[in-house]
Amino acid sequence: MADLIRDAPLREVQVEALVVMKIIKHASQAFPTTATGSIVGMDSGDKLEITNSFPFPNIDLPVDSHQDASTLAAAAPRVKANTTYQSEMIKFLREVNVDANNVGWYTSTSMGNFVNANTIENQFHYQKEMNERTVALVHDVSRSSQGSLSIRAFRLSPSFMAAYREGKFTTESLQKSGLRYQDILVELPLTIHNSHLLTSLLHQIPSNPPKEPLDFPSNLAALSHDPKVSSNPMCPNFDTLDLSVDPYLEKTCDLLLDSIENHHTELNNHQYYQRSLGREQAKITAWQQKRKAENAARAASKQPLLPEDEWQRLFKLPQEPSRLEILLNSRQVEQYARQVDGFTAGVNTKMFAVKSNLLPGEGV
Repeated sequence: MADLIRDAPLREVQVEALVVMKIIKHASQAFPTTATGSIVGMDSGDKLEITNSFPFPNIDLPVDSHQDASTLAAAAPRVKANTTYQSEMIKFLREVNVDANNVGWYTSTSMGNFVNANTIENQFHYQKEMNERTVALVHDVSRSSQGSLSIRAFRLSPSFMAAYREGKFTTESLQKSGLRYQDILVELPLTIHNSHLLTSLLHQIPSNPPKEPLDFPSNLAALSHDPKVSSNPMCPNFDTLDLSVDPYLEKTCDLLLDSIENHHTELNNHQYYQRSLGREQAKITAWQQKRKAENAARAASKQPLLPEDEWQRLFKLPQEPSRLEILLNSRQVEQYARQVDGFTAGVNTKMFAVKSNLLPGEGV
């Protein structure tokens, strides 16, 4: 029965509110450097429950190091020292009767830029070695700073896991497996769970309006210190009436253009490989024809024939570049496009609402 429950595919992720607050705090303190850490919990059937988290220690860079601190932080989950640190932390959590099953890792990002080689390698490291029922929590610091919490759960698809394990991302292998850029990551629905004690506290803040009539205050100080008056009144929010274009939208469009340029560069590299391969194959064909003519002449004069497979030593075919970078870049372009689509919906609604005021003669 336990094996059947474990073999059930994951369909949803439940994160405790305390874990979300820890991730937000860690990401905010580390910004703009990438923040990474480990998450622990338990899996219950097709639901993965995340109950606790802890960050990975900071890596001190040498003075003469040319590596970026953000790059090292992004690769922290698969560093051997952090793996040992994670095992020790889980051991200590088990001693205090806390859920001590590793269920993945978390990372922070900015402007939705998380589909890269580090994310794929980290998740493959967890999904292959630690526990196959693991997820990657991605927290977007820039998006959350706009007032909308952005935290998502991802897993690598089984088809991409098989291709990444083989390490072959050639044109032939992709055509045979049918792998597309949409098949790299699988997003799971995520819900935030509060304990009953925290839920009861949230229901008391702010307090309900008093049902009894209030006495007239004697002075202004008595009015401001009256405990029966709620200290958090429902004030209107006029920020939603702002007609300016969201700066987050502008930055996302710039990143989208950069990703498209990178995609175009990768395509040019692949076209250069195809041209180089064509030139080498033409040389090999000419050499084989020449060798066949020589062997025909030697056979007519009853001389020993020359080997016809000697071209493998004389010519070296160029190696096809991996198509993995193109797949990741295409998936990142899709991510930016979805963000732009979500932001433009609100902007277009405001523009249509004030269209009659912006365009003379359009109003009735």
